[in-house]
Amino acid sequence: MRTFQAAIFTISRVAAALSCVMLVGMVVHILYEIVLRVFFSSSTYVLDEFVGYEVAACTFLALGYSLEHGSLIRVSLLVERLSGRARRMLDALCAIAALSITSLLIKYYWLNVERSWMRNRVSSSIAEVPLWIPEAVVLVGMLVFWLQLFAFLLRQLTGEPSPVATSHDPRHEI
Repeated sequence: MRTFQAAIFTISRVAAALSCVMLVGMVVHILYEIVLRVFFSSSTYVLDEFVGYEVAACTFLALGYSLEHGSLIRVSLLVERLSGRARRMLDALCAIAALSITSLLIKYYWLNVERSWMRNRVSSSIAEVPLWIPEAVVLVGMLVFWLQLFAFLLRQLTGEPSPVATSHDPRHEI
């Protein structure tokens, strides 16, 4: 079980690292665009499109890592009052609900990616980016989040600690 948990967390870390690389790429693209506009009166003409794709990709790729580190927004009014098995069972119920919703989103987003692939849909910009590419990156982020949610659910059911619970920070003791 610990090997499975560690593998899922490693996948989440890789996705988060990819998210960081995209964020750096976004900043570099913005700076490049500024230099082009100020000094050369030119443009890449795709800044807003690519930044939009990268924001979506960064958001979804980092979800699993954020869940594991307890960084997602959470209303814990009831959860804070519980402890032990009762808290784990409530967290498990919440994880099941989140898994169900995420599964539906994945299903329909997969259909959208598949449709974009089959119809050779491209963006309406000068770059004509095949739309299945940014959609697939978002889909990968959703899949990583689903895996991390599943690992979280298993931990709640078994009482096993989180792979990141190395410090005494109470947020990591999920």
